[in-house]
Amino acid sequence: MADEDRYVEDIIDQDDNFSQWYNQVVRKAELADYAPVRGCMIIRPYGYAIWENIQRFMDARFKETGVLNAYFPLLIPRSFIEKEAEHIEGFAPELAWVTRGGNEELEEPLAIRPTSETIIGHSFAKWVKSYRDLPILLNQWNNVVRWEKRTTLFLRTSEFLWQEGHTAHRTIEEAEERTLMMLEVYRAFAEEDAAMPVIVGRKSENEKFAGALRTYAIEALMGDGKALQAGTSHNLGTNFAKSFAIQYLDADGQRKYCATTSWGASTRLIGGVIMVHGDNAGLILPPRLAPYQVVIVPIWRNDAEKTAVGALVERVEKMLKGKVRVKIDLSENTPGWKFNEWELRGVPVRMEIGPRDVKNNSVMLVRRDNRGRESVPVEALETHLPTLLEEVQQALFQRAKAFQDQNTHITGSYEEFKQIIAEKRGFVRVKWAEDSAAELAIKAETKATLRVIPFDQPEGGVKGKCFYTGKPATCEAIFARAY
Repeated sequence: MADEDRYVEDIIDQDDNFSQWYNQVVRKAELADYAPVRGCMIIRPYGYAIWENIQRFMDARFKETGVLNAYFPLLIPRSFIEKEAEHIEGFAPELAWVTRGGNEELEEPLAIRPTSETIIGHSFAKWVKSYRDLPILLNQWNNVVRWEKRTTLFLRTSEFLWQEGHTAHRTIEEAEERTLMMLEVYRAFAEEDAAMPVIVGRKSENEKFAGALRTYAIEALMGDGKALQAGTSHNLGTNFAKSFAIQYLDADGQRKYCATTSWGASTRLIGGVIMVHGDNAGLILPPRLAPYQVVIVPIWRNDAEKTAVGALVERVEKMLKGKVRVKIDLSENTPGWKFNEWELRGVPVRMEIGPRDVKNNSVMLVRRDNRGRESVPVEALETHLPTLLEEVQQALFQRAKAFQDQNTHITGSYEEFKQIIAEKRGFVRVKWAEDSAAELAIKAETKATLRVIPFDQPEGGVKGKCFYTGKPATCEAIFARAY
C-alpha cells in the first residue's frame, strides 16, 4: 500500500465502532504504538508533545499553590507496602515484583511502584519532627506499573506516566482543604486547558482509593457516552501517618500524627481529549494542548510559484515565531494529502498559502473544529491568530458541554435507569441513599458504577426516596458505564 493511501484511507465512523475508531486514530495519528511487553505502550513524539503540554500547564498550576517537584525511587520494599493493610489489599492483584538482582535472590522482594504513598510516607517520617516542618507539599512526574489484564492505549496500560502529589499537614481539616484545592486545580486544567467539561464530586466508599479517608474526582463524558475518571484527589487522614509513624511535636507540646493527601492525573488525559473532541476525520486538539496550533500548507504548481509562495511562508513564519506554535509542511505530498493528514492529527488551524494569496498579500485559514474558512490579510495575522485559537478553544469546550448536558439523564425509576444504561449513553443522575451493597448490586446488574456524588447538590438537601432501595435519599449521585 502506498504511503498516501495509508494516511488518507477512511477511519471507521465513531457510530459504527467507537472503540475501533479510537484505536485507529491513536495509531494513524502516530500518538502511540503497542510495545513488545504485554499491556505497555510506546508514546510516539506527537503523543508525547501533547503530554509535555499537559505537564507544562498542570505543573504551573501546581506551583501556584506552593507545590514543589521531587523524585522518589521506582522500587519499593515489600515491607513498606504491607504496612498499610487496606492499601496492599487494594493493589495486590496489580503489583509487579522484582525478586532477583543480577545473579542473586533479593532478601526482600521489591514492588515496582503502583503509587508512592508508602515510600513517601517513610520519607515524611524522617523529615517531620515539629509542627514547624509542616506542611510538606510535593509532587513527582514519573511512571508507575499496575499489572492490568485488559489494556487500551492511553486509557489503561500496565505502565503509564502520571504525576502524583503528596502532602503532609498538622490536621485532617488542613489536609481536606489541600485535597479540595488540588481537585479544583484538576477541574480548572480539564475545563480551561483541555476544553473538557467535568463533573466534580466525592467517590463512594466502594470507589475510594485504598487506604483513603475520602476520595474526590473529576469525571468527564466521552463521545460514546462512557465516563472517564480524569483526575483524583485523596484525603488520607492519618491512616498512612499511623502506618509510617509520621509524627510531629505540636505547639502545645503534644506528639501528634500528621494528616496526608495524595492526588494524581495521568496520560489517560490524552485518551480523554481524543474521545471528547475527535470526529470521523480524526483528532481535534484544543489549541492550548496541541503540539502545533497552526500548520502552514504551501501550494504551488511550478518553480516560479514555489519561489513566491516560499517567500511569503518564510515571512509569515518569522512574524508568528514565539507567538503561535507553527508547523510548515514542506513534504512532497499533494496538498489534498496534507489536508487529510493534518485533519487526522487535529491541528486547530490550517493555513493555506498559494499564488493567489501571494498576489492578495493574504492567507486562507481553515478551522479544524467546524471547517470554517476565512481569508486574512498577512498584516492582521499577529493579532488575529491568537484570537482565533482562543475562539476554537472556547468552541470546543462549549460543544463538549452541550454534549454532556444532552446526555445527562435524570430518573427516579430503576427500570428506566436500566433502560438508559443499556440503550442510551451518558450520565444518569439519581436520588441515592448511600448503600455499598446496593451499589455493588447495580454494578453487577447493569455494569454501571457510581462515578461521583457531585458537589452541586439541591439547595436545602435531597427530598424523596432512593431510586433503587426506596430508603430516604441522602444525596444525588451520578452513575454511568465507564472506562
